[in-house]
Amino acid sequence: MIVQAKEACQKPLVVTLSDLTFPKLQQAMRDGGVNPVHALAVFQRHHLGVEKKTSAAVEEWLAQQEIIEPVQSRCTESSDGWTRKYLLKLADDREIESVLMGYSRRHTGCLSTQVGCAMGCVFCATGQMGFRRHLTTGEIVAQVHFLNARLKERGEEPLRNLVMMGMGEPLHNFDATISALDILTDTKGLKIAPSRVSISTVGHVPGILKLAEVEKSYGLSVSLHGATDEERGALIPVNKRWPLDVLLDACRAYSEKKSQRVIIAWTLIDGVNDSDDHARRLAHLLKGMNVHLNLIPLNPTDGYGQGTPTDERVQAFQTTFRDLSGLPATVRQRRGIDVGAGCGQLAS
Repeated sequence: MIVQAKEACQKPLVVTLSDLTFPKLQQAMRDGGVNPVHALAVFQRHHLGVEKKTSAAVEEWLAQQEIIEPVQSRCTESSDGWTRKYLLKLADDREIESVLMGYSRRHTGCLSTQVGCAMGCVFCATGQMGFRRHLTTGEIVAQVHFLNARLKERGEEPLRNLVMMGMGEPLHNFDATISALDILTDTKGLKIAPSRVSISTVGHVPGILKLAEVEKSYGLSVSLHGATDEERGALIPVNKRWPLDVLLDACRAYSEKKSQRVIIAWTLIDGVNDSDDHARRLAHLLKGMNVHLNLIPLNPTDGYGQGTPTDERVQAFQTTFRDLSGLPATVRQRRGIDVGAGCGQLAS
């Protein structure tokens, strides 16, 4: 379990168990000379806090293992009380942000997968800080342990939903992200339903195609933000590597393979991509695809000077797109904007 530090400067505890899927835990126990018949008890103790009797040999083996867990450096709470943002320090003193979002009778955790991000989206605070390193499987899993511990302190139920929408590009850190989700959705442990997990990508085409081949079906959210390569490339530099036609073909492949809709994320930026003409071109581009448009009014960051469109402009864009495409379009509920916990605002 993750222990909250009493001091922001306290040195992080050193864990490896969070890195291990259940089959890998069984193998690690075999390699350590202990009977893997106790693997379920170890797995549930680590992920659920359920104490089950094991052998003396297993306890001795466990005592020798290291555990890498983040330490809370800071917590900021939104004015409405529904959102909390945590700055977490890792073992190498790098820092990430994780977000706990409350809804009626449920909570969602927004997890980071990297320290910084290499994708360079101009309106995103994480992209503005650049890429530092990938998170390990255990560092991703440990964020859920941490958030669940905070919920338990308040007498709340554990996380029900996960969004891989924090710092970093999840599909750039593909193996660690999928390994972490294998652990978090394992029915022997935390058993978060794969259908309640959403992976957000800036449009990492190789990652989308690999994700389509993963056994479990997770929700996929793809950032578009421009209906032409020129417009999108000005906001998302990786569009030069994976242009719109290639990206949309990958979305079609994912949707067909998984038999589910892909969420198309569109950050509305005042005077940049929020006009009725933009809505018409986007409707033409996506018409006939199995997608759902999620509109996100721009959240302000220090490194990007453009503004957020008015509510009336957002509604006009939504109506124009829906009328011309026949596709569903919703406006994302804004949470934690006042404490920099919204989409595109996380940084360290």
